[in-house]
Amino acid sequence: MQEIRYEVAERVATLTIDRPAKRGAMTYAMLEEFTARVDEAGHDPEVAVLLVTGVPGSFCAGIDLADLAGRSPDERGAVRSREIPALMECPKPVLCAVDGMAVGMGAEFATQADLRLVSTRARFRWNFVHRGLVSDTGAGSWLLPRQIGTAAALRLLYTGDDLGADEAVALGFAVSAHSPEELPDAARALAVRIATASPFALARTKKLVLDGAGIGMAEHVVATRDALAECFASEDHAEGVASFLERRPARFTGR
Repeated sequence: MQEIRYEVAERVATLTIDRPAKRGAMTYAMLEEFTARVDEAGHDPEVAVLLVTGVPGSFCAGIDLADLAGRSPDERGAVRSREIPALMECPKPVLCAVDGMAVGMGAEFATQADLRLVSTRARFRWNFVHRGLVSDTGAGSWLLPRQIGTAAALRLLYTGDDLGADEAVALGFAVSAHSPEELPDAARALAVRIATASPFALARTKKLVLDGAGIGMAEHVVATRDALAECFASEDHAEGVASFLERRPARFTGR
């Protein structure tokens, strides 16, 4: 499927939404392929980081309403039936590079990512209430308040107003803003940098942070101790120590 492109290089899987004529609006077939590729990246030992992006000037303008219109309510909900959205469930760090409109489902994809980089023409819009809906994956109502604060999130969810690049950075939603020409290189550079770390430790770090949002401090400390014990027993930890002592780049395997 040409609208969803997937490639792996330098331990970074790049998932590209390539439908500029529709500003990246997702059909149900595209969404199934997108989800399958996210799962593939999550299980591929050669992938350390997942980078989600669009083509220049485009990201994802939400679900294709023409494709949605002819489906029953049960069909409409079926693709959202996963308990945890795919990008959040992915055990690898997920980066999102947005150069254009991220509307509805597109805004949810970006919210589900661990880190976001934007171009100066990026716009995010959670316009669900204007379609008689709530944030459809739960990312806007669960993750977004934790990322930018409750009041800021509710303003965006209630009004459907656009969140531009500068405000996204100011609120901490985006890591950085770049010119459209510079965004691909900046996003890839960050992804490659993260990919040099231990996949074993990265996966446990992500899980601790996401799980920690819903549990108390004491329970989190126990989970941290368990994860640390796993890390101490891992090949990646042994390699991390050896590479430091031998003054060479680490060769992590994720084991």
